[in-house]
Amino acid sequence: MPAPQPASGDEQNLGKDACNVVEPISQLGSQWRLVVLYDLQQGEKRFNELKRSTGTSSRTLSRIVDDLQELGYVSRRLEEGSPVATYYSLTAKGKSLCPVFDELEKWTKEWGDK
Repeated sequence: MPAPQPASGDEQNLGKDACNVVEPISQLGSQWRLVVLYDLQQGEKRFNELKRSTGTSSRTLSRIVDDLQELGYVSRRLEEGSPVATYYSLTAKGKSLCPVFDELEKWTKEWGDK
């Protein structure tokens, strides 16, 4: 027996509703973007600190922080001197993800091994 088909208007609404969730998730989609965002919850970090704590290569981290900065999740601060220090931190948009990470952690503790 074939599965019931949604009415044509319902089908379009389902797609629009899904897009409201899928689009932001696709911006964050890569594993490394999520790792960097999660790690920056602890506060501002220098590039090399972030590299060590996330385990990414310099090339990957550079690309990821540039992407996250362009998307408005991460801010970059340069401190002049010798040597020049680059610091990264979460913007308000990035910080708004902290409760999402908390909920995902709770969910993983409850359901991750099941």
